[in-house]
Amino acid sequence: MVDSDTPPGTPAVPSAGLPGVRPGSALLRLETAESREGILDGAWWPRSRDIGAELPALVEALTAHLGPVFRVGLDAEAWEGLPTRIVVDDRVVHIDSFAVGDDTVLITRAEGDILSLLVVPPDATPEAAHAAMAQAVRTDNLTGAEQILIDTGSGSTSP
Repeated sequence: MVDSDTPPGTPAVPSAGLPGVRPGSALLRLETAESREGILDGAWWPRSRDIGAELPALVEALTAHLGPVFRVGLDAEAWEGLPTRIVVDDRVVHIDSFAVGDDTVLITRAEGDILSLLVVPPDATPEAAHAAMAQAVRTDNLTGAEQILIDTGSGSTSP
């Protein structure tokens, strides 16, 4: 589990009960593979739709576990005040606006390695958020982000 409030060194793979998952948390399934096509690499449960307040903590947590993050792709209509770049730990992270849907965020690391994270709506119940995040990090998951949110009752709550 990667949690924006948790120091580096925290395990990246959640236990069965997903302890400590709360708004502001991100879960990652770290796996080396040539293709992760059709599979989510993790999940993020932001506290709000204020990207300026939420994104730095996510980037810091990801950087601590995965190395530098260079770009973040988000759906501009799903977030308040989407900037074109932010500075995190003295590094510029470019923000791209894509029509990826409000249920997904794309993270670009070195050499174009792209991670796809499910975005759980900030107002999802803890039970629904836990279920959605657990599904997203399963190694055998072939279900897309939007369907996971529907199946778990997490819903999509764009501003």
